[in-house]
Amino acid sequence: MNLIEQIGLSALRKIDPEASHGLAIKALQYGIAPKTEVYSSPRLKTSIAGLELANPLGLAAGFDKNATVLAPLTRCGFGFIEVGAITPRPQPGNPKPRLFRLTEDRAAINRFGFNNEGMDAAAARLAKRPKNAVIGLNLGANKDSEDRAKDFATVLARCAANLDFATVNVSSPNTEKLRDLQGKDALSALLGGVIETNAALNRPIPIFLKIAPDLTEAEITDVAEVANASGISGIIATNTTLDRAGLLSQHAHQKGGLSGQPLFEKSTRVLAKLSTMTDLPIIGVGGVGSAEQAYQKIRAGASAVQLYTALVYGGMGLVTKITRGLDELLKRDGFESVKQAVGSGRSDWT
Repeated sequence: MNLIEQIGLSALRKIDPEASHGLAIKALQYGIAPKTEVYSSPRLKTSIAGLELANPLGLAAGFDKNATVLAPLTRCGFGFIEVGAITPRPQPGNPKPRLFRLTEDRAAINRFGFNNEGMDAAAARLAKRPKNAVIGLNLGANKDSEDRAKDFATVLARCAANLDFATVNVSSPNTEKLRDLQGKDALSALLGGVIETNAALNRPIPIFLKIAPDLTEAEITDVAEVANASGISGIIATNTTLDRAGLLSQHAHQKGGLSGQPLFEKSTRVLAKLSTMTDLPIIGVGGVGSAEQAYQKIRAGASAVQLYTALVYGGMGLVTKITRGLDELLKRDGFESVKQAVGSGRSDWT
């Protein structure tokens, strides 16, 4: 992290977290944020569900909710980018304050509730997206929808023409009863509708399913069974947690989903367990803040990883730091590719 980025992060951490996030988006829009080439090497180049990645480190959904900074994000060093979540109709989300910085825990709690400008606004921006990047969209459902399962397919149909992949997000804890869609029968029906819509597109795209970290072992088994039979292309493990064990911050009691460092172990154990139940590729997310943690996710069974909350504390310079460090770790352990390392340390987590 250079001096300018250090000063900028320090200033942003002194103001309201949601306002700070808005300023970070503005900085990207106006070209103020640091720019870097995507770091890659023969070891880091990989593919997942047919997507060719320069490196396996992606930006998780939630940072660029409305696809407003697609071009700037492609200059931040990510191997792939996921924007959203996007719902069919615009919605304001939950009342403010709804984002809390847990500095002592290097974490955050959010209860945004899928605040976004809707699929038409997102589709217009995606139509102008950079072509030299891998960009996906997190699909969401409106809070007041009479058919939430249908909402996911609706957003996919509207936006898919300019996407490389899409993610079915039934794991946010901030929309009432949304996580109920992770139940076996409900999830099977939902994914069936999304896959049917995808198959009817002129250019079908990979579909991922994002799951919660708070599932029981039986629930993980159910998710794996449904995923294996559904025709989806992969799983993203995991979203934020409702667990508050071991937190130090004064904001620990706030309602919402917890992300960042406290989630690392929990989410990595879920992905490791899941990887023993499916041959589908898994994207590991939750608590990634260093090259070593990205490497641990891969060794636990992830084919690629994502981060978001760590950027609050490490800035965009963290992206290249992690990809370069991951390259060195793969080299150190004699791996010629990311794929060779996937699952090599699964037993440490199961």
